[in-house]
Amino acid sequence: MAGNLPRVTERLTLLTVHAHPDDEASKGAPTLAMYHDEGVRTVLVCCTGGEEGDLQNPSLREPGQPFHGLEPDEERALVASMRSSELAASAEIIGFDVVEMLGYRDSGMADTEPNANPDCFHQADIDEATGRLVAIVRRERPQVMITYGDDQAGYPHPDHLRVHDISVLAFERAGDPDWYPDLGEPFAPSKLYYSVWSKARMMAIHEMILRLKGESPFEQEWLDRPGQDHRITTRIDITGYMYARTGALRAHATQVDPNAPWWFGVDDDQMTEAYRWEDWILARSLVGSIPADDGERDLFAGVRERVSP
Repeated sequence: MAGNLPRVTERLTLLTVHAHPDDEASKGAPTLAMYHDEGVRTVLVCCTGGEEGDLQNPSLREPGQPFHGLEPDEERALVASMRSSELAASAEIIGFDVVEMLGYRDSGMADTEPNANPDCFHQADIDEATGRLVAIVRRERPQVMITYGDDQAGYPHPDHLRVHDISVLAFERAGDPDWYPDLGEPFAPSKLYYSVWSKARMMAIHEMILRLKGESPFEQEWLDRPGQDHRITTRIDITGYMYARTGALRAHATQVDPNAPWWFGVDDDQMTEAYRWEDWILARSLVGSIPADDGERDLFAGVRERVSP
């Protein structure tokens, strides 16, 4: 099938789908920043507004800070009002060319009251939600899409599960003229990747923090969790781009404690020294299979070869 595909004439484009503001910072920010610097058009789709996020930065409750003295309901409302500006700041640091909001409300954690809100992502009709994403895919025409994996046992947030579901369907349906005929000219992306936090990465950072500081923020429960490293197909060298992760996380001031060793236990250079890769799972490909020796080192492998000069 790959041999029958037409040559690519559009600019290389990478589209990544996330559930909430701040997810783009913790999953793939250095990779997206690197590709943006290379001239690839980068598109962020954020499916919800993050309205159910709690204040995670205790320093913002101190005297003189915006959350000082607020009642819980007031605090939550202020957090919700700040999520969009934090997302804009994060996206600028990473270098996204386009930010698209899918328009749903944050569903909150599983089995909580917000799950029942008719405007939340969890309650959205699957075909309608997929159609919203298909419309963006057809407009932006990405050769490569990134989404969450099919195994989310470690963090089964309803919105993360739904991101996976609609992304896989959108990848399959965007190029099919029988689906959503009124939502733009059909366009079929070439590759779909799942993001993954490799156990090798976690262990490398854990061991470095232990060596430098004597204790690690990674509790034994985390260290004992099964990994998905055997599924990794693609490793991107992000040397020089760790700043995008750190800066984007800090931009989400309500959601990320700047003193949290979980996120900032080592600096960018140390993190790069410990583990210089971001890892990905190639889930779908219309441009051939993975090399059998050491995997891929480029999300656009198989696509660049078809780009017209």
